[in-house]
Amino acid sequence: MLKRPFKIVRLVLPCLLASLGSRAALADQLTDEALALLDGGQGRAAYVLLEPRESERAGEVAYDFLLGLAALEVGENTRAVFALERVLAMDPNHVRARAEIARAYLALGELETARQEFENVRRQGVPADVSLTLERYIALASRQESGDTASVNGYVEAQLGYDSNVNAGPNRSNITFPSGFSIPLPADVKANEDGFGQIAAGINGKLPLTAGLSLLAGLSGSYRGNFEKSQFNLGGLDANLGLVLAAGKNVLTLMGQGGQVTVDGVRYRNVVGVTGQWQYNLDARNQLSAFGQYAQLNYLTNRTRDADRYLAGASYAHMWRDGAVGFASAYLVQEKPEAKEQKQYDFDGYGMRLGGRLDFGRKTIVFAGASYERRDYSRSLPGEVRRKDDQYGALIGVNYALSKDWMLTPQVTLTYNKSNLELNDYHREVVSIAIRREF
Repeated sequence: MLKRPFKIVRLVLPCLLASLGSRAALADQLTDEALALLDGGQGRAAYVLLEPRESERAGEVAYDFLLGLAALEVGENTRAVFALERVLAMDPNHVRARAEIARAYLALGELETARQEFENVRRQGVPADVSLTLERYIALASRQESGDTASVNGYVEAQLGYDSNVNAGPNRSNITFPSGFSIPLPADVKANEDGFGQIAAGINGKLPLTAGLSLLAGLSGSYRGNFEKSQFNLGGLDANLGLVLAAGKNVLTLMGQGGQVTVDGVRYRNVVGVTGQWQYNLDARNQLSAFGQYAQLNYLTNRTRDADRYLAGASYAHMWRDGAVGFASAYLVQEKPEAKEQKQYDFDGYGMRLGGRLDFGRKTIVFAGASYERRDYSRSLPGEVRRKDDQYGALIGVNYALSKDWMLTPQVTLTYNKSNLELNDYHREVVSIAIRREF
């Protein structure tokens, strides 16, 4: 996962002594240009500018501090440590340099040293919002420091909300067939709105096996009850077991997964499958991933819908200097029914997702996302209208930290499935608020 940038105060360079010589003027020009590049999010350009001058400028606080920041931006963590150590040798009370060197130690895996440096920064006195960020970094260092031992974490969550279409049915009372024949829709087929309550819980464990290799396991469940439309109550249970291998900038994950969905207490669908992911950390702020999934879908109340699902794609994530995180992904998807004659469930498709998060103050994180998926279905019979769906989605929400372990999350989710067949054309709006306790 991308490391969140450590943000304490806006960068203020120490004032350089005035000088009439051309060397001092050049020094000012170099550091000013590097600072402008860093503020503009161009860490690599700043590093390329500063690095060739290290032999002649090392020992200058302003230069070494900027070089340390730039090196950290491009993933040159060892170079960052050397530069920031020179800053602290000259100015032991340089709070920002101490915070950044702690982040460099964390990236290098020197967890005890990182945790001690974060503790030193906290003791020097920082604003309240920075103190909360420090607590998170200290907790992260402590968790990673105990990475060679088994660990367990989990959550419980309660949610209330309103759903304009609990059964994802068409938002109409009648449908018209291509022949022009129209029929009314039964009450349970067309869209049903209702309020709901939901409870959920999960637990995850990690067991290190060898250096860089760990066994992961998880179990989660949820139950959603509608206030009036109980025939659409949903239950879910999911389990996973797999391995994660970390090697340098690469993280490989292979997970086996299984799950079950119930509708009104009746088993509706079972899922078993496997997911793989390769994650590559380009530098401190950029990450690439490639992923794939296979799943076997078994519909217990309608076995003609049983299908094999395949998905493969890639994603990119970027973290800005102000703490904002954005990501984009694209994928191909395919479902093939096990019963070859059930062509109405056979489709090929593709999709994409965009999203991000932004911190507002010390307790509030705003997140948002958008998605699109195209599905082209096969024909069941010659001359039959071929179904085509375009599904659009959007969400926006806020995570508000009530305390270190309690989170309040109001959220709005919108879905619009545009289909050339009226029975599959619908829209859905869900407004909810959840409270979550992590442990």
